[in-house]
Amino acid sequence: MNADMQRDSTARTDTAYLDWDVRWQSEEGRAKWLEPEAFVKETIPFLQARGLHTVLDLGCGVGRHALALAEAGFAVHAMDASHTALEFVARQAREQSLNLQLHSAEMVALPFSDQSFDYVLAWNVIYHGDLPVVLRSICEILRVLRPHGLFQGSMLSKRNSEIAQGSPIAPNTYINSDCFEKRHPHYYCSAQEVLALFNGFEPLHLQDMEHSRPGSFHWHLLMEKIAL
Repeated sequence: MNADMQRDSTARTDTAYLDWDVRWQSEEGRAKWLEPEAFVKETIPFLQARGLHTVLDLGCGVGRHALALAEAGFAVHAMDASHTALEFVARQAREQSLNLQLHSAEMVALPFSDQSFDYVLAWNVIYHGDLPVVLRSICEILRVLRPHGLFQGSMLSKRNSEIAQGSPIAPNTYINSDCFEKRHPHYYCSAQEVLALFNGFEPLHLQDMEHSRPGSFHWHLLMEKIAL
């Protein structure tokens, strides 16, 4: 990490995209992130049955979900802070003759009008930071979702074994300088804390699941925006 990035990291906690941008530059770095998550794929028929159309893949990475949603017929907006990721998604979309809109932006300041989307997906995204970053991101998701719109995403669980390897820098927030991607702040939460964070939503699905390795617990969420 160069000096400018180091200075940025001391001032902000939502900086993990800097390392992800490096990862997306190689075929090896992209390899395990090309297939959509099963939970997301399984949700597509539910979205179609509800008549949802306009979707945002927030923190789209190399586009595994944005491309699958576009192929399923949704009007897809794919957003990421990594220019490398967006360039890769654009190439994949051209090769597959899929239409989607690409946006370079950060999760704490979404460049969309209020109530723009029926569905927002943020998979392995909004826990990259401390509590203020997480809260700002959730507020932005609430803002751009239509009433009764759906949010699907993941959050890091306090059962995740990586907590023991990290150093706390803020409540529920850890850094592990020995791990490539975890050297940036990550926020972990319990079920009770998840529900408190998403208090503008009605939970439809909440499950604590291991990911690719033992102990890698993440919350899988499907939430409906409460219409006030």
